[in-house]
Amino acid sequence: MGSAPKALIVDDHPLFRDALETALSLASGATAKATHAGSIKEAIEHASEETFNLILLDLNLADADGFDGLARLQSAGLQCPIVMVSATESQSAFQQAKTLGAAGYLPKSLALNDLAAALVTVLDGGQWFPELSGDATESEEGAERVASLTPAQKRVINGLSDGLLNKQIAYEMGISEATVKAHMTAIFRKLGVNNRTQALLIYKSALGLDDHSAA
Repeated sequence: MGSAPKALIVDDHPLFRDALETALSLASGATAKATHAGSIKEAIEHASEETFNLILLDLNLADADGFDGLARLQSAGLQCPIVMVSATESQSAFQQAKTLGAAGYLPKSLALNDLAAALVTVLDGGQWFPELSGDATESEEGAERVASLTPAQKRVINGLSDGLLNKQIAYEMGISEATVKAHMTAIFRKLGVNNRTQALLIYKSALGLDDHSAA
C-alpha cells in the first residue's frame, strides 16, 4: 500500500466513524490517517483542502439520501475510491453502488476483522462487494447511464434535482447558461430521454432516492 493511506470517513454516527477508523488501522498496520465528516457538505470541504486515498461514505446522511451522496462527491471531481457503508443489505443496493462507480460496499453488520479485510482489498486498489447475483434491473440499467455522465453533467443534474433554475446552476458552477443548456442536451442523450422530468425520474431511480430508510 506504500505510504500511510489517508481516508475520509463520512458518517453521521460518531461511534461508527470510530469503528471504521479502528478497522482502517487494522487494515493498514495502524498507519492510516483518518479525517471525519458528518455530512456531504463537510466532506467536500475537507476534500477541497487535502487529498485522500479513500472515502468511506454512509449511504444516508442528513444532507444526502440513497446514492445522492456518492453522486455529489463524484460530481465534485474527487478521484479517490469511494466505498459505501450502510446497514441496508440488498442485492439491488450492492449492484447499484457498483454500477454507479463505487469501489465497494461494506454492510455495517460486518465484524471488525471482516471490515478490516475488506479495506485491505480496497486500499490495495481492488474492489469489495458482497456477492452479487441476478440480472440487472431497470434501475440498475439507469444507474449505468447515470454513471456515464461527466462530473460537470452530474453537477448540472444535481442542481435540477435540487430544484434550481438554469441560471442558478450556471452561477453555482461558474459557467454560462448556454453551457448549462449544452450539458442538459448531453445529459438527455446519455440518459435516453427528451425532457427534464424524464431525466430526473431516471436519475432519482438510479440513485435510489427515498428508497433507503436504513443508515
